[in-house]
Amino acid sequence: MLKARLAQNLGPISGLAIVAHAKGIFAKQGLDISVSNFTSGKQCLDTVLGGGADFATTAEAPVTAAAMAQQPIAFVAGMEYSDLKTMTAASAGIKTKADLRGKRIAFTAGTGSEVYTSVLLKAAGLTSKDVTLVNLRPQEMLPAMAAGSIDAFDTWEPHVANAKKALGEGAIPLDTKGLYSETFNIVVTQSYLAANPAIVSKFLASLIEAEGWLKANPGEAIDVIAAATGMKRDELASIWTDYVYHVRLDDRILTTLKTHAAWRLETGNHPPGASMPDFTKVLVTAPLKALDPARVTLGVRP
Repeated sequence: MLKARLAQNLGPISGLAIVAHAKGIFAKQGLDISVSNFTSGKQCLDTVLGGGADFATTAEAPVTAAAMAQQPIAFVAGMEYSDLKTMTAASAGIKTKADLRGKRIAFTAGTGSEVYTSVLLKAAGLTSKDVTLVNLRPQEMLPAMAAGSIDAFDTWEPHVANAKKALGEGAIPLDTKGLYSETFNIVVTQSYLAANPAIVSKFLASLIEAEGWLKANPGEAIDVIAAATGMKRDELASIWTDYVYHVRLDDRILTTLKTHAAWRLETGNHPPGASMPDFTKVLVTAPLKALDPARVTLGVRP
């Protein structure tokens, strides 16, 4: 068995990796994967860059930050995408995006939540000066709303569904559908990829097999992922269609990365002297293309 370490954001966004581990698909591919769980992709990628893990599950925000800091990362596959959402406190009276003016809004710095918040304010005709932004980790948002210290929060599932369940009538989702879709991806270091091409290949093959199993067995997949993430089955089932599981490298990923990097340049949220990264050097297509060329539809050369 080939050993490798996975730093995983423990949520349904990591569903394919969760299934691959729980259903013995990694083991079938000859991999012995040890998993460390985190609450954000940023923590996962930081762990990989610090040498504490080999594979990271992460969204685009940490990827653009690392690329702009010229960290030697290799983005080997996207595996999921889903919309970010806004939950509001009923007492705050937020019915439309414009009603966010003057409100206290929680977000998670350095993640897709921060970019989503920027996009949301722009869509509402507001700037960060029109609101009070509060930097919280996703798991801190519900307690903060329950305590009355924030009026709204911007994050990913299952934190939004958890708030609805815990607060009931006290929590009202804001309609922001289609405003910002976050990708969830697999990233390693360039040096790890160069030294362990067989492990990377087997890891991606496991995710592809997990995708096939998940789509063929959605009921059991919900059971497996709910159990792993500590969610109640019916809660995950109610938001299951929010998650689009697909192992690929496509132009949607490239566009998301470029949009995100442009946001960093526009807001100054980047290392000194940073410029737009050449994402064709960050997105490494060869391992996935060797497994299934149809999954690589990027308009770039490998």
